[in-house]
Amino acid sequence: MDSHGQNEQRVVWTVVGTDIGPLLLAATPDGLVNVVFHATDAVRERTLDRLASRLGTEPVEAPDSPLLAEAIRQFEAYFAGTRRDFDLPLDWSLISGFNRQVLRELASGVPYGSVVGYGDLAGRVGQPRAAQAVGVAMGSNPLPVVVPCHRVVESDGGIGGFGGGLETKRKLLALEGVLPEPLF
Repeated sequence: MDSHGQNEQRVVWTVVGTDIGPLLLAATPDGLVNVVFHATDAVRERTLDRLASRLGTEPVEAPDSPLLAEAIRQFEAYFAGTRRDFDLPLDWSLISGFNRQVLRELASGVPYGSVVGYGDLAGRVGQPRAAQAVGVAMGSNPLPVVVPCHRVVESDGGIGGFGGGLETKRKLLALEGVLPEPLF
């Protein structure tokens, strides 16, 4: 196959170093499709295998792809404190149904520097009793940081869970000025 042939399903990926450790970024022609925390070799292998099976094509390392290059620039600016919002096309194909509905509401309705309770977010999508299901949706978020599941907290003031680990959640909330900087 010639390298100029535009393979519809091409999946590209790269790893970017950040203040919360290496993040794996993957994209399709439709947009950023996956952000994965703690992108060690083992995590990277598992992620790429999962993406290959879910998306039907072998992901290709391509940090210079225009979308990934722009994503890297935006992540670097976010961690430098000079960018509050990500402006990237998103591919929602790894998530569907209620989870996608909740994550889209989170992405559009919970701005930088603010937090929302699990139950409040459930209410915003018309399912006020679905706080636990919102927690599940956050745990299955394929686009953390960009779709800011770190901004969802417990209504009693608890920080709630986080797929990237609580220390990572605290660092992201501190970066956004919601929490004081962690002491250690």
